[in-house]
Amino acid sequence: MAEEKTEKPTPKRRKEARKEGQVARSQEIGPWAAVLIAGLALPALVRREAGSLQETMRGSLEGLRDPSPELAMQLLGQGARHAFVVLVVLGSMVMVVSVAGTLAQGGFYLATKSLKPSFSKLDPIKGAKRLFGPHTLWEGLKTLAKTAAVGLLAWSAVRGIMPMLGGLVPMDTVLTTATDRVLGLLREVAVAALLLGIADYAFQRRRVGKQTRMTKEEIKQEHKQAEGDPLVKSAIRARQLAAARNRMMADVPTADVVLVNPTHVAVALRYQAERGAPVVVARGAGVIAARIRELATENDVPLVQDVPLARALYASTDVGTEIPPQLFAAVAQVLAFVISRRNQGRHGGSHRSPRLESELPAVPARGRRRRVVPAESA
Repeated sequence: MAEEKTEKPTPKRRKEARKEGQVARSQEIGPWAAVLIAGLALPALVRREAGSLQETMRGSLEGLRDPSPELAMQLLGQGARHAFVVLVVLGSMVMVVSVAGTLAQGGFYLATKSLKPSFSKLDPIKGAKRLFGPHTLWEGLKTLAKTAAVGLLAWSAVRGIMPMLGGLVPMDTVLTTATDRVLGLLREVAVAALLLGIADYAFQRRRVGKQTRMTKEEIKQEHKQAEGDPLVKSAIRARQLAAARNRMMADVPTADVVLVNPTHVAVALRYQAERGAPVVVARGAGVIAARIRELATENDVPLVQDVPLARALYASTDVGTEIPPQLFAAVAQVLAFVISRRNQGRHGGSHRSPRLESELPAVPARGRRRRVVPAESA
């Protein structure tokens, strides 16, 4: 049984849906908003240009007394110029409103996936479902509603003009009234169509929302793809830790001393006078500590058993960091002992700590020590 799609789409799913052309958008809002603006702006533009039109007509009548090609071209240019202004202003308003109405429903997008050929679009079963589905039913109801609204509004406008016909009312009054009625009809139809467009947009938004819903399993799979499979991440992390551990073990032979506890903890230190404080080259507990002791023994690195100092270094340092300043004095005593034996030609071995004090100053937890850049990468 297929899992029900009950979850809201993720941002990635919505982005993919836009590429496929699944965007809530009504084709009615932009064009009818432009028609409404045109119906509102046209009377004001006509009134603005009425004086210029009358002047042009007066010039035409006066030109009949002494007609000439030059005067005809002048009058024609005046009329064309005024008509051009009206058309440009009206056309610009219509274009801006139409584009703005379309962009307001989802912005500009390119449905690149919908342009690719797909055999699923030729599936007769899916085609029958689209033909007799709820979307087709809604489109049919919308067309019937628009036709009924336009018919009722047109009949109302014509019925208001009918009593003026028959010759009893002056023609200029009839023309003025008819013009007002036609413009009013245009605005009323545009408002009715806009209301239907808003309803259509709500329907399209609901339909796209249902189409883009996801199952819980799909969300889990997307999260894995985005964040990475936990098992894969764990395996990568394990490999990284193993590689770091191998690098750490390779540095044990370069250490000057390994402080042990005596079996649970091991910290290998290397001291170079030009580098400043001693640096931790390896540290570990349990099996790792045992491996550090084994490598130290094989490479003649002395082991010094100092329980409090080994514990303090293990708790306050990381590999590649300098020892805390609070432990300089204690570590200096151990290093002086090791260097003294080295100068005598004695290397390696397991020794008790030369320190006499059992107490050590408190040191901060590890992670706060300054990491030292290796000499080869400095």
